[in-house]
Amino acid sequence: MKLETTLRALADLTRLRIMRLLADMELAVGELAQVLGQSQPRVSRHIKILCDAGLAERRREGSWVFLRIAVDESGAPRLGNAVARLLAVGEGEDPAFAAQLAEDRRHLAAIRAAREAQAAAWFARHADEWDTLRLLHSPDGPVEAALAEQLGAGQLEASQLGAVLDVGTGTGRMAELFAPHAASVVAIDKSPEMLRLARARLQHLPAGKVDLIQGDFTALPFADAGFDTVLFHQVLHYAQEPEVALAEAARVTRPGGRVAVVDFAAHAHEELRTLHAHARLGFSDEQMLALLTAAGYAPAPPLAIPGPGPGQPLTVKIWTATRNRASANPAAKTRKAHS
Repeated sequence: MKLETTLRALADLTRLRIMRLLADMELAVGELAQVLGQSQPRVSRHIKILCDAGLAERRREGSWVFLRIAVDESGAPRLGNAVARLLAVGEGEDPAFAAQLAEDRRHLAAIRAAREAQAAAWFARHADEWDTLRLLHSPDGPVEAALAEQLGAGQLEASQLGAVLDVGTGTGRMAELFAPHAASVVAIDKSPEMLRLARARLQHLPAGKVDLIQGDFTALPFADAGFDTVLFHQVLHYAQEPEVALAEAARVTRPGGRVAVVDFAAHAHEELRTLHAHARLGFSDEQMLALLTAAGYAPAPPLAIPGPGPGQPLTVKIWTATRNRASANPAAKTRKAHS
């Protein structure tokens, strides 16, 4: 019986503590072991029981394994959220349980502080190269404001962007910016290190609001037509084959959904290939509009945000487009052509 399996899974104080922690945030198995003060193999046994009961689920990100409250195919929480609410009631009525959870939260706060310190140290190590690059183009603020205006963020109800996919999330800034205007956000990046930085940045958001996924934008690990808004913020210039990335984006965009590409206009800063691993020196309007059209989108007029300062500043462009309602699957064609 499902109920019997659930009750057996919860018949242990450690597993109750784990479920209460997961109600606050997704955690790595090693982090749970640190919070609980138990060995990782022992914690893993508890995790297996919770996962087998359908209360929690694992997710691998590089060499790390994360645990979260289980969700169904639509992304809605399963029984785990109901259990978390029940445990919240129990916490208020059981002083000993409440004291244990308070101690767990203190350990959890230490983990969050360590994440933030690690992120700050990373930026400190790379401050020179980031500052050099940013001197070449518009500050983040005007670009972000222009993107929000292009998407209409904040002008309608809180979830007007629907299900958002942030491709190449990096440090998670776009996910953080648009989470208040989205029903949900999935942020994907190929780099586990970047995802750890994003996790530190996004940990103040409500549990379950943003899902961080490790993956490649040339083979998105999602079903067709699952997102209403797809974002590429300063990521497409890293693509050796941007047409493949945009075809994949079109595949996962619902008919009538939108894509927004924020990137550099075509430029001649060849040093960016070696200093910052850029595969493309920006995009012309003709290139981008052709790419979007071939992928199955109907492009809108682009927006240019010139860079400040002397010399040859980089111009940032925002290209938006709407997914055609009646078109073949361009990603399938593209994958076949490259197979």
